[in-house]
Amino acid sequence: MNRKSRPQPSPAATPSAAVTSASGGALRRTLFIAAAVLLLAAFAVAAFVYRGASERSAQRAALANQPALSNPQAPTFGNPAARVHIVEFFDPACETCAAFFPHVKRLLAAHPDRIRLSLRHVPFHDGSELVVRILEAARAQDKYLPTLQTFYAEQERWAVEHVVLADRVWQTAGRTGLDLERLQFDMTAPELARRMEQDAADARALGVTKTPTFFVNGRPLPRFGLQELQDLVQEELRLAYP
Repeated sequence: MNRKSRPQPSPAATPSAAVTSASGGALRRTLFIAAAVLLLAAFAVAAFVYRGASERSAQRAALANQPALSNPQAPTFGNPAARVHIVEFFDPACETCAAFFPHVKRLLAAHPDRIRLSLRHVPFHDGSELVVRILEAARAQDKYLPTLQTFYAEQERWAVEHVVLADRVWQTAGRTGLDLERLQFDMTAPELARRMEQDAADARALGVTKTPTFFVNGRPLPRFGLQELQDLVQEELRLAYP
């Protein structure tokens, strides 16, 4: 009796072929992962080199333009004789500026005789020049700081998706306690325009392109961040008050 011949297994179904296929898939995955890791490493190195070059550029600009950091007409707070000087370029419509300001105030409060702060205006956001003019004009009524704090507290109302809404700006201005009639008159003063122009010129000279930008005793932050600011201030305190 003839035995029925059983079909031979296809090559793909043989154990050796399955092992070969699995090995090939594992190899491809390994190569893909290795390529991805190398690509990420290349990006990281490029970012590190770029960041280092940017930091060195900022340091050179600060060293070459020290007068741009010491404008005596800038709003300044703290002990005038303090040996540690923080200069902040900011935009009142900048969310990060609003978030940083309480921390900057705490640094001043913690070292009231050793730190002073100068504020410089750079209205990068659409429409924020109006708020800068209000802040500058508020100085004539000796209400710069409370006006700034009110605008920061209500920033979400008058700055929507990085655009300043003029009607809401004036609503906020009405809650500052300012004499609005006098404010509007002072906003047109030639010296106010000159101060704003000086801030813009100094920002360009120092390479300020984003806000907030901090300098501590003429030194830019090594990298942007709250901890970096606090560390640089502490370092300068140790050098200034050994």
